[in-house]
Amino acid sequence: MNWLAFIIVGLIGGWLAGIITRAGGLGCLMDIVVGVIGAVLGSYLFSLVGYEPDSFLGWVGTATVGAVLFLLVLNAIAGRPVKQRR
Repeated sequence: MNWLAFIIVGLIGGWLAGIITRAGGLGCLMDIVVGVIGAVLGSYLFSLVGYEPDSFLGWVGTATVGAVLFLLVLNAIAGRPVKQRR
């Protein structure tokens, strides 16, 4: 996957994770950061069970699951939910 596709997957995954965890939209740049971290985390976790995404939707799903887990851990450490930017 090239870097532009990775950024787009990160943006979509981070945005979806913000909606799922009720953090709302975190802003375009933070959605990308959270989504890219989620993609790395999700691909590592899914590789442990033998799943390798082979399509765009597979990568978005992997990034979303990883980003949701990342935001949940971040919320647990912070002791409060990450709020959306205004």
